[in-house]
Formats: sequence, C-alpha cells, structure tokens
Amino acid sequence: MARGWESKSVEQQQEEFASNKGKGDQPLNPQQIAAEHERNGIELSRQHILQQLQVACNPRHRQMLEAALAELDRKLEKQ
Repeated sequence: MARGWESKSVEQQQEEFASNKGKGDQPLNPQQIAAEHERNGIELSRQHILQQLQVACNPRHRQMLEAALAELDRKLEKQ
C-alpha cells in the first residue's frame, strides 16, 4: 500500500465524522446505510475512471472509459 493512501483515508474518515455530526444524533436505518455505501462505491469508481482517463492514449479505451463515466454519473443522479 502506498504511504499516502492511509493518511488520505484517515482524513476522509475525519471529514465524514464531522459532516455526520451536523446531521443530528439519529442513527441511520439499514436502507440509508446501504444507499450511502453504494454511493461511496460509485464515487470511488468514478474517481478511478477519471484517473485512467488522464493517462489513456488509445481512442477506443478512452471511449470505453467515457461511457463508463457517463453511466456512473447517471447512477449518481438517480440517488
């Protein structure tokens, strides 16, 4: 594992904790937790595809990545 990944994860966890503090003390129900996990997974996939797009040279590969990115954006809009 790269050295920077661990610190980014800790920073992200701290930001999530701070943002959840303002939401109140109500615990999330299982459906809300599942939706949040799914959204986080989609956002991570989107970030990964964006990184791949930055270095992709083959036009077909770029086209595939752009289609995948558009699909992820549609999924995010639905949530």
